[in-house]
Amino acid sequence: MTVVTVRVLRLPHGADLPLPAYQSELAAGLDLVAALPADAPIALAPGERTLVPTGIALALPPAYEAQVRPRSGLAIRHGITVLNTPGTIDADYRGEVQVALVNFGRETIRISRGMRIAQLIIAPVSRALLVETETLDDTSRGGGGFGSTGVDSR
Repeated sequence: MTVVTVRVLRLPHGADLPLPAYQSELAAGLDLVAALPADAPIALAPGERTLVPTGIALALPPAYEAQVRPRSGLAIRHGITVLNTPGTIDADYRGEVQVALVNFGRETIRISRGMRIAQLIIAPVSRALLVETETLDDTSRGGGGFGSTGVDSR
């Protein structure tokens, strides 16, 4: 397991909230919490989306990104997910981490201060060198698009 040092700036509106944390010994993601005012929760109605502040900013090392992903419990129990999954935080971004949530459920869900709303995955990034070519090598799949693998051509 690789350990990467990530510097975290706690913003004033997140001063009393816990920093993102792993919830189990082998968890892949750190839980992010909502840094909303205590007296101003968000009522997220079915079909609505909102941007939720986390009260932190990050300084990721070069060649790393942070991915914002849904929490499975919120997704399965309430239909709440991260809209642009996974959301990418680049190593040169220094603004507040915010989470775009959407409610695909049937009931309005209350997002309140300190609620665990998403996971943060720290991952290495590879850079691609694109080389233009006149042809591509043949594969068994070829140009088959969405849903083309495992389909019987009969």
